[in-house]
Amino acid sequence: MTGGREPKQRGWLDQARFFLEEAYSSRYRGAIARARRDEDDLFMLLVFAEMMGVPNPAAYYTLELQPFLLERFHDWHRRMGMEHSPLDHFRCC
Repeated sequence: MTGGREPKQRGWLDQARFFLEEAYSSRYRGAIARARRDEDDLFMLLVFAEMMGVPNPAAYYTLELQPFLLERFHDWHRRMGMEHSPLDHFRCC
């Protein structure tokens, strides 16, 4: 019978794995964050494209996502270089 050794070893291994993953991925954290932001920007464009006059073949599917993304819309259009909201009927600035 091992007693309390197994949970203690498992905890130590979990901590070691966490620190090794952090040490490996810390170098790429900025690149991963930029890639995620670029993907989010493209997704926002797809969701709001029809409202901006850009034909979107997936508008039927993305229409229901607009209320969830409205909170992030202001940050997105500022990051895209648009001073004010590109939507005529939606003012966020």
